[in-house]
Amino acid sequence: MLGLRGFPGVQGGVETHAEHLCPLLAERGCEVTVLVRTPYQQPTTGPVWRGVHFVSLWAPQSKGLEAILHSMLGVLYAAIKRPDILHIQAIGPAIVTLPARLLGLRVVVTHHGPDYDRQKWGGFARFALRTGERWGMRWSRQRIVISQVIADLVRRKHQRDSALIPNGVRLPVLTDESDHLRPFGLERGKYVVLVSRLVPEKRHLDLIAAFKAAALPGWKLVIVGGSDHPDEYERQVRDQAAQTPGVVCTGLQTGAALAQLYQHAGIFVLPSSHEGLPIALLEALSYGLPVIASDIPANLAVGLPSDHYFPLGQIAALAARLQYWSTQPAGAEQVAARRDWVSARFDWPVIADSTVAVYQSAITG
Repeated sequence: MLGLRGFPGVQGGVETHAEHLCPLLAERGCEVTVLVRTPYQQPTTGPVWRGVHFVSLWAPQSKGLEAILHSMLGVLYAAIKRPDILHIQAIGPAIVTLPARLLGLRVVVTHHGPDYDRQKWGGFARFALRTGERWGMRWSRQRIVISQVIADLVRRKHQRDSALIPNGVRLPVLTDESDHLRPFGLERGKYVVLVSRLVPEKRHLDLIAAFKAAALPGWKLVIVGGSDHPDEYERQVRDQAAQTPGVVCTGLQTGAALAQLYQHAGIFVLPSSHEGLPIALLEALSYGLPVIASDIPANLAVGLPSDHYFPLGQIAALAARLQYWSTQPAGAEQVAARRDWVSARFDWPVIADSTVAVYQSAITG
């Protein structure tokens, strides 16, 4: 598998996707080797984790170059090792699909979303991402998409069918522990949370403005996550957070700390302008949280009732949603209902079975 920074505990949607999927593939008899990027993979993880093997390859810590250079090295490594399948995650790394095929590799590509729509990219990067999508969708032996929205895009633009295999969730064990809330001065059920990287398309500034406008008595806003490449947007978010009473930036959190920040929140919000199929939103539902999301197609594809959505970029509408959900019941019955709803629709074992079927098709087809 190629096209991700690493895991476990590495920030990013594709990374979280692979962290859940790969051990389940190993349980199903696949020999899984993930080519990870040296600057991101934690040395303490070791060469094997839950049956998944890691090979660390050099990558520069450069927003525009790390994915393509690491992917080129990964294809050369795969050409030497000759795996049954080279599974490329995301359309940026998929730019190496054509050379991988020319080297005789069977390639499967997962399309996680049209990354060229992200606000952070310049003209050349957008061109490279569009090229990666074109080559990945047209030259791979099999294609996986994580939502119907992306399946329709691939059919319309590239005249190719895809296997629709969504992201999933694993229901966490809920506990009474809350010691990780104390350092941030948080009270159970009295804070709004957003978990994401600090990148423009997540629209943290909209949420900060809406939280200020909502004026929820006694509530705080918690922004969980950091930036892989600190930039002007990150500075804007931290400046606005510092100037707005009740806003807390925790930085990247993993493990028990992240679990507690999810579980004990009062509301989860995802105001983003671009998603594939948002894992953070599914994870919030797996903890039983009430969620609010922008009405972009990827978020609508989750299938929540209309009162969970607001028009993208409309701060007053988001503030109104915050006010509404802050007053709704948050008892055990509501938590259980949300957990049952999301687990029935986004189940990782089913996703792993479907992925193995795609691999078998790529080998025999």
